[in-house]
Amino acid sequence: MHLLETSGLTKRFGGLTVMNDLDFSLDEGEIKGFLGPNGAGKSTFFNLITGVYAPSSGNIYYAGKDITKSRPHQVAKMGIGRTFQLNPLFGEFTVFENVTAAFHLRPHSTVPQIFFNTKTYKMNEEYIAKSADEILEFLGLQHVRNELAKNLPHGYQKILGVARALATKPKLLLLDEPLGGMNPEESAFSIDAISKMRDKGMTILVVEHNMQILDILDSVTVISFGQKIFEGTPEGMRQDPTVIETYFGGTV
Repeated sequence: MHLLETSGLTKRFGGLTVMNDLDFSLDEGEIKGFLGPNGAGKSTFFNLITGVYAPSSGNIYYAGKDITKSRPHQVAKMGIGRTFQLNPLFGEFTVFENVTAAFHLRPHSTVPQIFFNTKTYKMNEEYIAKSADEILEFLGLQHVRNELAKNLPHGYQKILGVARALATKPKLLLLDEPLGGMNPEESAFSIDAISKMRDKGMTILVVEHNMQILDILDSVTVISFGQKIFEGTPEGMRQDPTVIETYFGGTV
């Protein structure tokens, strides 16, 4: 059984079809790329999976369950976390505070425990603080722990978005353009962080158009104008005539 699967997934906005009859699958422990040029329908795919958009037709399955009609908060509770192209960070919060705030999206204490400052509440807050520091250390952000998020370089802000997603303890992590707008140094830093997650056995689906991501992917699905044009290995993608013509303009 696949961890994530779609069958005949289609999305139309009026007369415009942005996702057309897509069959897709992702296995547990796999890191897979969902690639295509800008405007190909990649972010629409994430929005369909996470319940932001409802499909025009087709189905979405997660861990064997049909989640086609699930709302975003329901999808999140199932263990699907995501990042965004435009990071919804708290600019006036520190890096550490941004991550602890994400932990609180899944309440660890009851209202009475918080109100009366109980021992359980204090223990939960200690656990959250410890876990947040572990995530920052894991992703290489510990040295900017006390910096305001708004003052971070673009690449660090992107990785902070990943840290916030990890704080929700996802079983499946969706990364939306994790290398978007980065310079080469920032891209290398981000690829290293994603590689660490891969080595931990996390299941990751990456939407990206930057080809640097290929080196850390297990498999690739390529779309163009909402239509799947390739599925296979990164090596096979580089040699596929349709991908070369559509994605690279006839040259690699």
